[in-house]
Amino acid sequence: MPRLIVLRGVDEGKQFDLSGSPITVGRHSSNEVALHDTQVSRRHLELRAVGNGYQLFDLGSGNGTLLNGRTTHEAPLRSGDTLSIGQTVLMYTAARTDVSEPGNDLTERVRLIPNPDPNFPSAVVRTISADVGSQILSKPNTASTDWLRTRLASLAALYETAEAVSHILDVDQLLATVMDLVLRSVNADHGCFMLRTETGALVPKAVRYRDGVNRAEELAVSRTIVDQVMREGQGVLVSDVNADSRYRGVESLHKHNIREAICVPMKGRREPVGVLFLDTQSTLKQFVSRGQEAGKFTEDHLTLASAIAHQAAIAVEESRYHQALVNAERLAAVGQTIAAMSHHIKNIMQSVRFGADMVRTALKEDDRDLLSKGWKMVERNQGRIDELILDMLSYSKEREPAVEPTDLNKLCEEIVELVRGRAEARGVTLEWRPGTGVAAVPCDPDGIYRAVLNIVGNAIDAVEDRPNPKVAVQALLEAPGDWAKVIVVDNGEGIPAEILEEIFKPFVSTKGSRGTGLGLPVSRKILREHGGDILVQSVMDKGSKFSLRIPMKSAFAGDASGGTVPHPSLKPPE
Repeated sequence: MPRLIVLRGVDEGKQFDLSGSPITVGRHSSNEVALHDTQVSRRHLELRAVGNGYQLFDLGSGNGTLLNGRTTHEAPLRSGDTLSIGQTVLMYTAARTDVSEPGNDLTERVRLIPNPDPNFPSAVVRTISADVGSQILSKPNTASTDWLRTRLASLAALYETAEAVSHILDVDQLLATVMDLVLRSVNADHGCFMLRTETGALVPKAVRYRDGVNRAEELAVSRTIVDQVMREGQGVLVSDVNADSRYRGVESLHKHNIREAICVPMKGRREPVGVLFLDTQSTLKQFVSRGQEAGKFTEDHLTLASAIAHQAAIAVEESRYHQALVNAERLAAVGQTIAAMSHHIKNIMQSVRFGADMVRTALKEDDRDLLSKGWKMVERNQGRIDELILDMLSYSKEREPAVEPTDLNKLCEEIVELVRGRAEARGVTLEWRPGTGVAAVPCDPDGIYRAVLNIVGNAIDAVEDRPNPKVAVQALLEAPGDWAKVIVVDNGEGIPAEILEEIFKPFVSTKGSRGTGLGLPVSRKILREHGGDILVQSVMDKGSKFSLRIPMKSAFAGDASGGTVPHPSLKPPE
């Protein structure tokens, strides 16, 4: 299935499968491909089905559309094309162009046949080293014949798309693209790639039949030929009249078409990953009229097939290396997550056990004061477990903000009132300054509420042991009205410059056993889902300033105007 992959931008890593027509791409959530990039228009571009692919149409977007780095209003898409819109870069990968009907997969028609004659090399016309492919591709002008130089010139398209092909992660789709090139360049009736699996077995991939060839017939691939090519690392051009028992005798010659075959190793940077097998068939009458030495395949065909197989092998290796890297990163992330979670859960459970011991002792001694203290400790850590679970769910789940016009002053005021008791209990002065122009900020009120609450709560924790502890909160609109933001300033110890970005990584906490290490990552994730972000300024022994920025341009609200100046107490630390 064709798809768009986000290579860079707010939605980096997302993949959108494309089906139907037309498909719109833009900032509005009603688009089939909805992006959170505020520099993307509400309906930026449209993809319309044309044949087996899609045609791009820019819908009069504000910032335009770049296709492979060039401004484009209308153009067909090819697999590997990159689209730049706003700050987002997407890559288009096409669907496979030869998908068999259900139950009629051509790979099911490939059969490795045993050869009873171990002396098949007598039918080998010519051999070629596996390294010739890479050498001839690097210096195409050194080819020995005009035919080969002409064919190598036609491979310029393969060089031009090499970078795009390396981005195709699906091996089947990748080989299908290369096999189409093979049949356009080599006059073969059938072709397929045979890839070696982890167990060493060879499986057919990207099978192609030339137009006009009976697709119901079986493609017989000689195991003897394939095994020698894999073992010796040499491509072969074979006329298998004498090598296959089916062609021995006049009756056999009348019954079967006489076959020629090319089989070359797919040698990448290290070892062969499989073979490229091509064959052509002739009737007995055609074979006799040409003469046995005048087959359809020549040494030039063998060289060209070797060059193409080399490129295919490199592409397969790249795909496998990428998949291995992804799996390794996933395993590492799982290990880090388990280790970090175990640490935090262990700290919480230690407090729970201590509180439970206090309750048990209080019940035994009928000490109501001790009972109250122990039960409060249990309840407090129960709350910490709830917060940890909510943060984990928020961080792991992809969520589209439910945007609606929101009074940012009212939202922040509710948060300030919620934490005021906690601040007073710790001797923290809490200042709240409402701003102007933020009565209808387009955002998800629940998500922004949670993000602001996390930041304010962290600020209170940061100043708890400081002299004259203070936390100031303000909502305002940046001039010229493109961004609304909530500023939270504290006079805590500050954050060292070298770990400013580290604090937004999961399970990194500066609060020791009191923090879960997920509050800041969750908060930044919420803001980035809105197309905004959290900015931090901090000076050691002076304090920190967190700015939660929300774009005023949204699919659900028009532009806002106006502004306000931050209150003096909310200026960044100096």
